[in-house]
Amino acid sequence: MVTKLYFVRHADPNYDNHNDYERELSAKGLLDRHLVSDFLKDKPITAVFSSPYVRAVETIRPFAESRRLSIQVDDDFRERRITDQWIADFKSFSEQQWQDFSYKLEGGESLSEVQERNIRALERLLVDFAGQELVIGSHGTALSTIIHYFDPSFSYVDFEKIKGLMPWLVCLTFEGQHCLSIESINLFEKKTR
Repeated sequence: MVTKLYFVRHADPNYDNHNDYERELSAKGLLDRHLVSDFLKDKPITAVFSSPYVRAVETIRPFAESRRLSIQVDDDFRERRITDQWIADFKSFSEQQWQDFSYKLEGGESLSEVQERNIRALERLLVDFAGQELVIGSHGTALSTIIHYFDPSFSYVDFEKIKGLMPWLVCLTFEGQHCLSIESINLFEKKTR
């Protein structure tokens, strides 16, 4: 039984808001989120899930509303917790985390921990919604750790390539619990890689 999970990395956020949970979409993000709805409009989506973060929910809300589907929030799909402080040199921090999946700052999460809870949530969906097509509102790092779990060749170099791609869509296709394919979709190019 084939199950398709469409992970949607949120659209451009308002970086002036440093509250990770409450960071909303920017004006650009509010415009760009229609790319998600346009891509998904012909897909037989049966349920919509999301990280609890505002930017993830806001990105998929127009699509969910167009299908009259409620957005089911799953805290395990949230983005990584970095620390209580704003990180000025985010590039160096990210690179160090990708070099050592157990590296984390005080009060933060390692990529290994982020990956573990995101995969746990994904596996629940594969059991509860087997044979269906689902949408999940997600984040760049969280989604990258999911890809890395199924394709360990996905590295910091790949993460850097998608850094500015918001929204970004990745379709994971499963046969039971086995990942058959990972398709990265650049909604701005309107073509798949």
